[in-house]
Amino acid sequence: MSIDIQFKIKNNKNYIRFLRENSNWYKYLNRDSNNFKYFEEEVKTVYRLRPSDKISRVVDTVSMIQTLLTK
Repeated sequence: MSIDIQFKIKNNKNYIRFLRENSNWYKYLNRDSNNFKYFEEEVKTVYRLRPSDKISRVVDTVSMIQTLLTK
């Protein structure tokens, strides 16, 4: 694994946590550094960090608040 990828992983707590939970990614990252793009996407998907997930969370929260206020 290249040094720059190691720094990226160590500076992001979500990456570290994901690697601990899915250790098979060590193998993919060691074999080819281009797999880091796929790794990032997988982390965003699993931890719901994509912009669409954030918007969905906000909409759900607003909906819940609206429901509580109307009762």
